[in-house]
Amino acid sequence: MATAGVLPPPSSARRPSFKPIIEAAGSKSTAKVGSSEFNPEKHLTFEPPSKVYKMADIGLSDETGVSTVAVSEPFPLFSPEAIRVMREEVLREEVMNNCNYSSNIAACQLRGFAPKYSPFVYEAWKNPKTLEIISRIAGVDLVPVMDFEIGHVNVSVKSEQEKERELANIREAKSRMADEGIAGCPWEDDKPIVGWHTDSYPFVCVLMLSDCSTMVGGETALRTGKGDVVRVRGPQEGCAVVLQGRYITHQALRALGATERITMVTSFRPRSPHARDDTELRTVRPISDLSELYYQFGEYRLEILEERIRSQLRKIRETRGAGKRFDTKAMKNFLTETEDFVSRTDAELIEDEKVQVGYIEEMKYENVKVEDTKAQEHPSKRSRVE
Repeated sequence: MATAGVLPPPSSARRPSFKPIIEAAGSKSTAKVGSSEFNPEKHLTFEPPSKVYKMADIGLSDETGVSTVAVSEPFPLFSPEAIRVMREEVLREEVMNNCNYSSNIAACQLRGFAPKYSPFVYEAWKNPKTLEIISRIAGVDLVPVMDFEIGHVNVSVKSEQEKERELANIREAKSRMADEGIAGCPWEDDKPIVGWHTDSYPFVCVLMLSDCSTMVGGETALRTGKGDVVRVRGPQEGCAVVLQGRYITHQALRALGATERITMVTSFRPRSPHARDDTELRTVRPISDLSELYYQFGEYRLEILEERIRSQLRKIRETRGAGKRFDTKAMKNFLTETEDFVSRTDAELIEDEKVQVGYIEEMKYENVKVEDTKAQEHPSKRSRVE
């Protein structure tokens, strides 16, 4: 296992300066937190994705995860007004000061801010119509994993000067490669915004909160069952992608030519307490308020266990009431599954002093280079999910 020094907790860690973004967001409205209520008729602008890819499409078995769905193409989800309110809530100074985490795979992540600081965000993701949309695309009835994972935000910010330099470099590279008859080549370094990983939870919905009109890159790279790399086009502002990220190794590619790339990632699990639950806290434990994370994780796991036990108890009573013999094998299977569920829950509750704050073990694969996919005359040699 790779080793790394323990980073300081968020409260004492040095934070990047995002003051220009906060000022820009705040200048649009003087409304207080909670003054805007989520209205699905007004704030949802959903249109079905052009395509939803199956696990088999990327070389994985349909039995790999909790659904046969792997990933969707980007689709419109929230209105411009909804995105404006979300930005105002998550880019507030209180969120930056109290919910800002960093790690070795991502420099700035905002977590655990809803519903306290971001009631609109909370209501948007808990709304039944939003959940119906996400579930329909995922092919399984889903609910947010827990409140702490509603609206995890990844922030990448550059100055206007850095943006212009990147655009100039891209134009120069494009011109040079066109002269040489080359297309689909990487423009810059291969450092991703988030490194290779699998998620802690079954499904995620990645929502774009930034203007991507000048952006190059920003795609999600996926590793297939054969070890190849395919890309999924990044969403535009207000649009989203649904990904079964717990079972698919992926990375977020760096976005060039834009002053910011801000995405909101909300995690989901099957609603049914009887569904498979492979949740692990490996990628979120080092970047969380452990007490709150453990409270919510423990609560939802015990709720699942409670419902499973109640269901089994009903079966036993119904069987006895029908005058049938006790099904010893079925009961022992239930107890074995319960023992495994409890054991895996216990394994995720690592003692606070043993957690390396800010360090997430990365998967050791070659990073994917950024490419200009907006105006290529010839297809790239690197595969895309198409």
